[in-house]
Amino acid sequence: MLRKLEFINGCYKSSQKKMPLTARFAPQAYFKSRLIQIVMRGGLKAKQGLYGDAEWVQSSLATLDTLEKIGVDISIKGADNFINLPGPSVFIANHMSTLETFVLPGIVQPYKDVTFIVKKSLISYPVFGHIMRSRNPIVVSRDNPRDDLRTVLTEGEERLSKGISVIVFPQGTRSTRLDTSDFNTIGIKLAKNAGVPVIPVALKTDAWGNGKILKEFGRINPGLRVYFEFGSPSSISGRGIHEHQAIVEFIRSRLSDWSD
Repeated sequence: MLRKLEFINGCYKSSQKKMPLTARFAPQAYFKSRLIQIVMRGGLKAKQGLYGDAEWVQSSLATLDTLEKIGVDISIKGADNFINLPGPSVFIANHMSTLETFVLPGIVQPYKDVTFIVKKSLISYPVFGHIMRSRNPIVVSRDNPRDDLRTVLTEGEERLSKGISVIVFPQGTRSTRLDTSDFNTIGIKLAKNAGVPVIPVALKTDAWGNGKILKEFGRINPGLRVYFEFGSPSSISGRGIHEHQAIVEFIRSRLSDWSD
């Protein structure tokens, strides 16, 4: 049976969990060792063609559990906005760290088939690349914006037509700040062309830092709370200018609230 987080009125909040001694005294070592196990196990299954939806959710929620075991507090709100929405949608989110790439599947996939728009380097990693490729992502180069847009619109519409929702990070790179000038409208264009609604996603995931050798695998700061909030879905009208502005404002306001 596909495991699901227990949402109450669309909300989830970390409960106090028994912290293993290793996690208490060496949280970085504990987290990285568990993460390596999760990725290695998933990568092997993906290489064998045995990594499906249930395995993806299991890996994602195992990562969430591990974060909580070293003391990271996770808050999720607004899940009803996609759980109760029939059909696929385009999720448009700010991009802060690797954490959302690992955790979002465990939140969304049990309720909606979903995939990511990812940069080409992510599918090239040893082991982890097998996992990403198995999820049929939309791969962009980040070298030619025009080609990337064409890829997203063509492949994104194909995924959405099959009932697969798409998670879009419009920012050019991960950032702890929201730069509105760098928040493009590619998700809006995709949703309009495919005739599906958009769902804004505000997140604060800087508890997972950038690594020195591998940027995606940095240190964890258990003292920083992790937030996810899903906004109300909306259909795109006209050029989608109003909807784009509303999504940016939703994310901006939540980041402001969480910084207090």
